[in-house]
Amino acid sequence: MQAYKNYFTDRNYLISFFSAFALLAVSLVTQFFINGYVTRSISEPVTDIILSNTRVYDVGSVFVWGAVILTAIGVFIGLRYPKYVPFGFKSIAVFILIRSVFISLTHISPFPTHAVITSVFFNKQAFSGIFTGNDLFFSGHTGMPFLLALMFWNNKVLRYVFLGFSILFAVVVLLGHLHYSIDVLSAFFITYTIFDICKFIFKKDRQLFLTGKMKPDEIL
Repeated sequence: MQAYKNYFTDRNYLISFFSAFALLAVSLVTQFFINGYVTRSISEPVTDIILSNTRVYDVGSVFVWGAVILTAIGVFIGLRYPKYVPFGFKSIAVFILIRSVFISLTHISPFPTHAVITSVFFNKQAFSGIFTGNDLFFSGHTGMPFLLALMFWNNKVLRYVFLGFSILFAVVVLLGHLHYSIDVLSAFFITYTIFDICKFIFKKDRQLFLTGKMKPDEIL
């Protein structure tokens, strides 16, 4: 509770905190509309060296609930350690925005044989682009936990937890034919670049993330 008192009575932290929420909200709204555009503009599927030579597996439960568990872990860490929130949320927002640009440029439809993701709750339109939709390039399920692993690289436990999620999702989306091979492979390279961009443009938030310390005018 002392950490909350220290941070949420600091004007600089509050500015960074609420700007992070605002940027994340903008990114989620952008993703929602971009996914609608991609769905309306969908074209034809293509062949794939891995998917064309493997049968499809029913991976719906792992695909959906694995993401829910990952989100829960992230929320718990953010609530437990508020110093992580500004840089974490801003990085996730940039990830979503950049991915939205990528999927707006590529309108390939899903592979003809693919696992059907069914869920009474998560099939709602509000979750388009998370568990449903035609947003393929690049794989968010693979990239997002890898981004978290890069953020927490100095924490050995969290690094391997998030890397484990990233590898798990990479295998799952391929086994379920939910993403093309290029979507999965490219996710690691693009996400690493996104992380470097975030370290450059959010330097002061990154410093707070790493040290937990703030000085006047340190957080914009």
